[in-house]
Amino acid sequence: MPKTSKVKKKVTKAKAKTKTISKAKPKVTSKPKDINKGPIKISKTYIPKETEKYMCEKHKVFFRMKLQEWKRELVRANNEALYNGSMDDNSISADIVDQASSYTDKNVEMKAINRQIKLISEIDKALARIREDTYGFCLDTAEPIGLKRLMARPVAKYTIAAQEKHEKDEKVHADD
Repeated sequence: MPKTSKVKKKVTKAKAKTKTISKAKPKVTSKPKDINKGPIKISKTYIPKETEKYMCEKHKVFFRMKLQEWKRELVRANNEALYNGSMDDNSISADIVDQASSYTDKNVEMKAINRQIKLISEIDKALARIREDTYGFCLDTAEPIGLKRLMARPVAKYTIAAQEKHEKDEKVHADD
């Protein structure tokens, strides 16, 4: 009989230890509010509506997809232009007019490529603003830019009024 009582004492001590351990850990009974059910999926024909909450998850997904597609198109076009530009080389031509024309064409093409590279940079900044949850709001006033403006210019950083102010300031400083 004494052997059995020792075993029972050990078991009750082990149970007591588990009880104290379980009391030390707080129980989580409610789910955290930040848990997503998964990535938001939208159809290819989805267009943001004014009736929806401004910059809801659907809007962010729509503009992220639009910006990423635009960036892919620009990169592809730049790569093709650079490849085709290197293939067409009239600078070796004996005719000086052909050389000048080729130089002018390449210069115009390189300016266009540089503008597109700057646009790709703006797209990257817009994608970063989507990740930071600041996309769709003016960088100056923090007011909503508006869906119509973002549909027309997805890289817009300012409301129309703030953009006009910036352009006016640039013109004033350029005149100095």
